[in-house]
Amino acid sequence: MSDQIEFSSFFRLLNSIKEGESEKISLLDEKMEKFKSGDQSKSYLEQLGCIYLFIGITELYNFTNKKDLYSIGLIQKEEWSDLSIKNKEDLPVFIANKMIRYVKENKKTKEIAKKWNVREGEIKKHITPMARYITEGIIDVIE
Repeated sequence: MSDQIEFSSFFRLLNSIKEGESEKISLLDEKMEKFKSGDQSKSYLEQLGCIYLFIGITELYNFTNKKDLYSIGLIQKEEWSDLSIKNKEDLPVFIANKMIRYVKENKKTKEIAKKWNVREGEIKKHITPMARYITEGIIDVIE
């Protein structure tokens, strides 16, 4: 990544909820709503990351069929294997592919490039690395 992008506070929030701090769920819901479009971002990379965080958490819920990070954190290795079979992909691949597909299908590179006055190619070169970065952060939290 060419600019420093930091989502550690969001990952700490996820972890605290996973660890049982349910009073922070409303804060997560607020952040997720802001991340949906990434409109409040300070750079094109941050906007891409925010959109990916929204997609990543949404797809984590879809993959597990749970909308509770605490219960997701309790999933055992065997159940993860069963979920991978059911979803026909391992969780990291599932999440990253959903992020990448969303950006391409919804022409987000064009939209973000126009907003930030950068070449579309500049954004495209970050699509996969940013998907990996955000996916790794989500996986680290739930493990």
